[in-house]
Order: sequence, then C-alpha cells, then structure tokens
Amino acid sequence: MRSSLRFVSVASIAAMLAAVPGSAQQKASGPTERYEMDVATASGFAALGAGGRVGVGSALGMMFGGGPDGKVARTLELRIGSNQGPTAPPVRADHYFEPQAKLGKSLPLLGPEPGKSTPSDSSDSMADGSFERPKGRMLLFWGCGAKAGPGQPVVIDFSKLAAGQMPPNLFTSSIPRIREVMASNSRSYAAWPNSKSSKQPSTASSLIGAHRIAGNVGPEINFTLAQDYMPALNASTSQQADGSLMIRWNQLAPATGYVAWAFGGMDRGAQGGDVVWWTSSNAREFGGGLWDWLPPSVVANLITRKIVMPPSQTSCQIPAEVKKASGEMMIGNLNAFGPEANFAYPPKPAGKAAWNIDWTAKVRFRSHTMLMIGDGFGGQSGSSGGNESSPAPEKKKKCKGPFGISLPTC
Repeated sequence: MRSSLRFVSVASIAAMLAAVPGSAQQKASGPTERYEMDVATASGFAALGAGGRVGVGSALGMMFGGGPDGKVARTLELRIGSNQGPTAPPVRADHYFEPQAKLGKSLPLLGPEPGKSTPSDSSDSMADGSFERPKGRMLLFWGCGAKAGPGQPVVIDFSKLAAGQMPPNLFTSSIPRIREVMASNSRSYAAWPNSKSSKQPSTASSLIGAHRIAGNVGPEINFTLAQDYMPALNASTSQQADGSLMIRWNQLAPATGYVAWAFGGMDRGAQGGDVVWWTSSNAREFGGGLWDWLPPSVVANLITRKIVMPPSQTSCQIPAEVKKASGEMMIGNLNAFGPEANFAYPPKPAGKAAWNIDWTAKVRFRSHTMLMIGDGFGGQSGSSGGNESSPAPEKKKKCKGPFGISLPTC
C-alpha cells in the first residue's frame, strides 16, 4: 500500500503561492527546468550504508563490539526535471563541481531505466506507507519525558488486521515528504545516484563554490553555494534512576530543529513479538517528512506545535515505559533539519513585470545519526561522547530482542 501523501509536488506549492494575497499582481511562467539537490551528513550506524551497501555480517559485527565511533559519511541525491523532451534521447545531464568537491569532473544524471522505479518516486517502506505485517503487536509512544503521557501506549494488534493491511493512522498525514522534482511531474527526468554511477563523496569533500548543470532537456543551470555539508551529529544515551533513558547530542549551528525516534521490542513466544516505536514529538506523528528533509519554514511551524524540537535543545528523555517494553535493546535515530538554498533564473523583476522563469534550483541540507541503545552496546554514535550508564552487567545467556536479533545478555 502506498501513501497518497508521501510527497508534495511543485504544482501543489505553486497553487498555495497563488492563493497568497498580492501574488496575483505579478504574473509568472515556468520554470522550464527544475533541479533539486539533497545534501546529508550521516554518522554512527546511519553512516554504515550511506556510501554503499553493507552486509548483514559486518553490520552485526559492529553492533556487538566493533562500534561505529567516528564513522561519518556524506551523501548526495540529485534530480532534474523538465517540461521539455530531450534533444536526443535518452535523458541525461551532468553536474559539474569545483575541484574541492573531490567528485571528479562531473556526476552523470540518467533517466529512469524501463521497468524500474526512480529515486524520486521510491522511498523507505516504513515512510511511504508500504508495510509488511509482523506477528504480535505494535506499541506506540511519543513525547520527551520520564513517564509516558496519557493514553499511551496505543496498541496495534496485528492479528486483528486483514492480511497485508497497514495499521490505520500509523504514519503521519500532516507532514508529508516533500519532493519538487519527480518523474511523475516531469516530461523529462534524470537522477543521481544511478546504475552507472553511485559512489558517494568522501568526508574531505566541500560543496562551497560554483555549480553547473548541463543536459539535453533544458537550459544550463548555474549557481554558487555558500553553505557546505552540515557537521556530524554525536548522540549518546544514559540510563536514568527512574528507568527512563536520556538522549544527548551536540548542538549544530546550521540546524533548524531536531526530531528523534526509536524502535525496540521483545519476543513473547507463541504470542509473537511486541514492536515498540517512540518519537520525540509531543503528538502522535510518526514517519513522513520527519524522517527526511523539510523546509525551514515548515520546521519553524512544527516547533511551535511541539512536533519538532527547537535548535537550542540538545537532550530528550525516552520514557521509562518505552524502555521497559523494549527489553534490552533499542535502535535510536536523530534527525537535524538544516537550511535551504534557492536559486532561479532570470532573477525576479521589480514591480508588476511578468516573470518568465527558465529554471529553478533548490539545495537542501540535513544531518542524521543512528545508535544502538542497551546493555553491551554503549548507546553512542558519532565521533565522540560517552555513555553515562552504569557498567555493563556480567554476561548471561543470550536472549531474543526486537526483530528476532539475539542479544549478548539477558
């Protein structure tokens, strides 16, 4: 099942702008071509797969002793869409960088291969609404604090759902993932990474400076970036005397807001397992754009609604009930939303003169991390920081944790 609110298109945004008082005073047309560049910094376990696929064996090895301390990765996603057809098929474009980007002369954006989904129209199975039903139950918690708020947890019993049915109202419908450039809203579309080129930038890469995009589907795009990759997030957890868990992280100067979430669970034998899902939002808002890039204006609004934590906040308490229901281990995540850079050509004329736009370009930034929380895992991600919990207990027999993963201690 796919969520109808997974993405917001540029057409929707244009419609909203048209409703703004005074916007009708100046007519605008275009753009002929649109470009979108997503820039991310991943740390901790989130960095494991950022530069390529990681085998299950190596991932589990890092979970049980070879942790990802100091692991940082940088990633790019590039998309171009045009309302014109290519001058000579197939659709292709090249993004040319300055030498300090250390990405070679250019990165090639290619059109979708026949019969395959495109990067812009595909997304995480949890975030886009497709859902493979496990056995047992899902327990939903939300909000920072020592104790869970009233009405929690919301319990979803998978045995009471029809086969293949996604739990109702599980994913947020008010905070969709935003994509302005997609194959579905473009006559011509190309993206990077792709089957021909997918190597992500190194940590020595810098995006500051001039950028040029040239292809066979529209005018050449040129812009200059003053914003670079965001710094890495360094998150750690500590067990509190009241049974809750405290997450702490370093404050990032470019961040516009933060959101955290965590998964856990326990095996209940013949009854199946309990999957526990917690989010830092002060409302029942899970998935969607909270896992992705969001514009600063949207983040600012979500902060006023206490769905996103403000950029000044550097800690959040996972309630004791969440920890108790999750057993020995949880998988924690933290997303730092960042700034945006927007460009258009030609520049907007003064007064009421018509604005005929040739192209627009948007560059979005974020930083995110993942950490393992529990005895024997350290509760740590990023490049530094420590775990303030008590020393790990002596080893006992192995037991099952969330998703059937064997834990080192019970």
